[in-house]
Amino acid sequence: MKIALCQINTTVGDFNGNVEKVLASLKKAKADGCDLALFPELTLTGYPPRDLLDRLSFYQEAEKALQKIAQGAQGIAAVVGTIQKNEGPGFPLFNSAVAVKDGQVLHVVHKTLLPNYDVFDEARYFAPAPQPSKPWEYKGQRIGITLCEDIWNVDGYSQHLYTQDPVSYLAAQKVDLLLNLSASPFHATKLTVRQQLLKMSVRKSRCPILYCNLVGGNDELIFDGYSMVATPNGGIVQGKGFEEDYWIYDTQTSSSPAVQPVSPIASIYQALVLGTRDYVRKCGFQKVLIGLSGGIDSALVAALAAQALGPENVLGVTMPSPYSSEGSIEDSRQLAKALGIQFEEIPITPVFEPALKHLTPFFQGKPPDTTEENMQARLRGLILMSLSNKLNRLVLSTGNKSEIAVGYCTLYGDMCGGLAVISDVPKVMVYDLARFINRDGEIIPFSTIEKAPSAELRPNQKDQDSLPPYDILDGILRLYVEENVPPAQIVKAGYDAAIVADIVKKINQNEYKRRQMAPGLKVTAKAFGMGRRIPIAQKFRDL
Repeated sequence: MKIALCQINTTVGDFNGNVEKVLASLKKAKADGCDLALFPELTLTGYPPRDLLDRLSFYQEAEKALQKIAQGAQGIAAVVGTIQKNEGPGFPLFNSAVAVKDGQVLHVVHKTLLPNYDVFDEARYFAPAPQPSKPWEYKGQRIGITLCEDIWNVDGYSQHLYTQDPVSYLAAQKVDLLLNLSASPFHATKLTVRQQLLKMSVRKSRCPILYCNLVGGNDELIFDGYSMVATPNGGIVQGKGFEEDYWIYDTQTSSSPAVQPVSPIASIYQALVLGTRDYVRKCGFQKVLIGLSGGIDSALVAALAAQALGPENVLGVTMPSPYSSEGSIEDSRQLAKALGIQFEEIPITPVFEPALKHLTPFFQGKPPDTTEENMQARLRGLILMSLSNKLNRLVLSTGNKSEIAVGYCTLYGDMCGGLAVISDVPKVMVYDLARFINRDGEIIPFSTIEKAPSAELRPNQKDQDSLPPYDILDGILRLYVEENVPPAQIVKAGYDAAIVADIVKKINQNEYKRRQMAPGLKVTAKAFGMGRRIPIAQKFRDL
């Protein structure tokens, strides 16, 4: 049997666009002599549809889309992900895989294991399959169909959350093939995790597993693709990552593509480019706007945006204050030139000084502090958002994960924007990405990379005035935020107790800021946002 793995980039709620992609893949697969085409999880609705699932009209559009696919699947079967109505007890919908051909529904499978951790909310919307799915008899083959999490119930990956094991059940039914429709989000080590998972799952299934994963960005989540086939002899082959892909697996010849591995930093770069491109375009924008400070964070965001959208669609604006160094202004200018993006200089001093004078009576008797610093950041935010409105450009904010974690950012200032591109990128990784971008020559000015980080909101200011060195800060953040290690254990790992206590306090105090920031692209195992839900008004303090 020849099976096409159709790794497509879907958009949530774009039923017409998603159907067009499916039909185009089906046409190609039929021309290539395939018997079956396999698509990702929730192909027709896009993933994750979240509370759109509560709308009856959303379900009705999904049904219409399925009918179009069934009619379009002439002479070839398609296995697509969609939603189905639950007529029994529990939530009103199933997360389903449906096999269609020649206008008919041939087989339906509902997802059994519903993830409800980290970024996943499936138990909020879906009922689990009421009974284990039966194999599908097609073209003389017994085919088992599973959906994403259904193959994750193996030691070390499921966290022992489930009592059912769809793979073991289907293996007992002696299936010849196992298909998996997936929407597995990217993080820096996820590909290796999936490869190990499939090797463990295929030992249980005792038959090839064809894994078709979603690709593309939807809000905070980035799906990297890398669809795979795992075989009982221990082999794994995979398709492309971070782009749509189409390839054929022949059960007779076991033919499949070989893709060169990508370094971890290259994969994070590709993920950020894809996530930026899809967020901007799926939200209806074509052009973006970035405040260039001369620092490494804004330089990285500008480089990512230029790659994602084309330099002609990126505008960089430097907004020098009384404390901006000439070197920073020149670095911004040189960056814009190297990237080929548009560039404007709009000083804030002519606005800042009158504003400060206007407030002087109310500040009487109080020494300068972060108030005056934040005023500068907020004036820059005012300029960026005004340009955004007038020019119809989406503002990309430039704060990194390390600074956002400890509140080293200004609400309604540098946090202004429609997308926080690097909000899940720790500062040390920012430097790694900058060097990766410069791997073939200087794009981000070397002086930007080499100089000490500074917000330049007061004379001779440096980040390290109030923060520990970033390698130390990032190490503490990784343990506390991403791995949930208690502060006492972080100290035992070798970090200074006073520094740990100060950083943990800052993280806890600044949850209110993070709740108000723009959506950010997830690239680590635990990002701020939908996958980390900490109350703002709370008194618990970890020990």
